[in-house]
Amino acid sequence: MHEDYRDVKIKELRDQLTRFAPKAKKLEQANLAEKLYGEIEADRSYAFDYLCFRITNYRPEKATRHSIAEADLKHDLRLLIEDLSDSADVEVNEAGEPVHTVDELSKMFRVSTKTISRWRDAGLVSRRMLFGGRKRVGFLHSSVERFVAANRDKIRRGERFSQLTEDEKSEMIERARQMVEAGSTLSEVTRQLANQMGRSPETIRYTLKNFDADHQTVAIFPSHRGVLTEDDKRAIFKLHTHGASVPQLCKRFNRTRTSIGRILLDMRLEQIGELPLDHIYNEDFDDVSREAEYLGPLPEPATAPRKVRVPAGLPSYLAALYDVALLTREQEYHLFRQMNYYKHKASRLRDSLETAEANKTAIMDEIDDLYEAAVLVKNKIVQSNLRLVVSIAKRHVASTDDFFGLVSDGNMSLIRAAEKFDYSRGNKFSTYASWAIMKNFARTIPSEYKHRDRFRTTTEELFVSRQDERMDPYAEETVQKTRQRELSKILNRLDEREQKIITARFGLGRGSEPLTLKQVGEEMGVTKERIRQLEARALSKLREAADEAKIDIELGA
Repeated sequence: MHEDYRDVKIKELRDQLTRFAPKAKKLEQANLAEKLYGEIEADRSYAFDYLCFRITNYRPEKATRHSIAEADLKHDLRLLIEDLSDSADVEVNEAGEPVHTVDELSKMFRVSTKTISRWRDAGLVSRRMLFGGRKRVGFLHSSVERFVAANRDKIRRGERFSQLTEDEKSEMIERARQMVEAGSTLSEVTRQLANQMGRSPETIRYTLKNFDADHQTVAIFPSHRGVLTEDDKRAIFKLHTHGASVPQLCKRFNRTRTSIGRILLDMRLEQIGELPLDHIYNEDFDDVSREAEYLGPLPEPATAPRKVRVPAGLPSYLAALYDVALLTREQEYHLFRQMNYYKHKASRLRDSLETAEANKTAIMDEIDDLYEAAVLVKNKIVQSNLRLVVSIAKRHVASTDDFFGLVSDGNMSLIRAAEKFDYSRGNKFSTYASWAIMKNFARTIPSEYKHRDRFRTTTEELFVSRQDERMDPYAEETVQKTRQRELSKILNRLDEREQKIITARFGLGRGSEPLTLKQVGEEMGVTKERIRQLEARALSKLREAADEAKIDIELGA
């Protein structure tokens, strides 16, 4: 049995199935796992509950939110198939179809057994079966056919480049040494020898690398390093962002310009993929003719803003917040639309990177510029509303509270609210932000009191802690419960899937916290873009129902 599973949930499932399932069931589950393996899509995560159902035809008794990345899932599914067949003790003649050994496949495709091992890592599904009473690795003929159909180019390369003879290796090494003495680099040697000897560049590079590893005193490339680790790649990217040139990196890591360039591109693609580009989608964004309107200057207020009196007792740096003018409804709408349009455009460009053949660097530069522009707009929105946090914190602070801690928590709630506010509904942001900030205070302040009560040291502190100078500390919670009851009345307009999405996204379940699009997508086994589309459709239905029932309720995400 394999012990190198990457995901503990799959390993636990393996232990359960191999221990309790009958022989016929194990073979059926191995076949289902292989079918699932062929359907796994690149760069996707899959919910464990969904995977368990596909393999066993039942769902776990207790639902989980655990998800597994595509690369880890493929790795573990191959191990699971092998372990299930291993525990079933299947004779070759019981397979119902031809079964090939590693040696037989090696001869069939005229490749080395090491190539067969690499093909297993690339997706050739294997099983462990009894060959004359001895357990060995075997490959069902149907599994081989599926792999060949999906990897014809790989198979053709393997058939074209048969295993090297010792004479061919010696000739290759001697030619490589002469080229190096003439000043050629590893990449130049690899390319020229591949053309001269009719071999793939991978075969040339692999042979030279093995020779150097076995004969370090007479190595052709004594400074040649092995495969770069992920830490090496991160270090290269970090050094480059701090000003290190490509030639400097080539020298330091003993790599070619092409290799360093590829690493920098891959690392930047990874960085771009992690940018938080979730946004409030609006159908108007698809009308590119209005881009100048979306990105235009901030509208001027109809009347000059009046001076606001600064509350007494505030430190100078908090009092300075009142020097920033509040936004008018038109300015607020413009900025929120602009911020979300920047993110929308950046998100579309990021999606195009998967199919872009060239100019990826230019596309990533544009994505970075759009994201930075969105951040600047968001900062302007937040700065114009920071005084709101101070006002709410002053109403909630008690004699034993840390006022500045409340302001800090409130600022974080304000930032999250700015990212989730649906400007298209025409509501004032201050209303939505106030609700978000007070909801956070209602959740955190009681827990702070509980923590303090546990560590009281004097009678005086205990007496002071019982004082509550806040204005009706349960008012906000009562309002929130009323809103949830009103929302429940109109949720029946949605189908089951839409109800589940709305409940998860808004944290409507008992004790639940709102989930992101990505988290809901992983739980339901679909992409976050599909969840966004379904959520938008569900919210549209709810708004119509709310209008008909004359219910005033906040449905912004």
